[in-house]
Amino acid sequence: MKLGATLYVKNSVEAVEFYIEAFRMTLGYNVKNSDGSFLHAELHKGEESIFAVSENNDEEIVRSMLAAKQPTMSYAVNLDDDDELNYAYKILAAGGHVLRELGSLPWSPSSADIVDKYGVCWYIYVSQHRPD
Repeated sequence: MKLGATLYVKNSVEAVEFYIEAFRMTLGYNVKNSDGSFLHAELHKGEESIFAVSENNDEEIVRSMLAAKQPTMSYAVNLDDDDELNYAYKILAAGGHVLRELGSLPWSPSSADIVDKYGVCWYIYVSQHRPD
């Protein structure tokens, strides 16, 4: 089984470029609405589709996520190394809200929790392992 994820955001065209830069991805299969925004845009890492982005015009959703102390869910992204993690952290944190600064957890030597400027909550980490 594979879990699919779609991020419903305002300004989907801008958001797609933002996520492509943050996670060093490419745009895969996509369909645009008549206004040029994305009805569906798949973002790939290598050959694998990681998540999709779709347009959402409900600004209240973004405001509520940015104000949340702990959103009800987040997207976890296991990055390859600290350089990738630091790069993504810097981009995602710009204009967003850092819930937990970069640091270690018992199962990950380096991770952070961020709500980005589009209201999407991310748990980014490297080298996840299980505690003894």
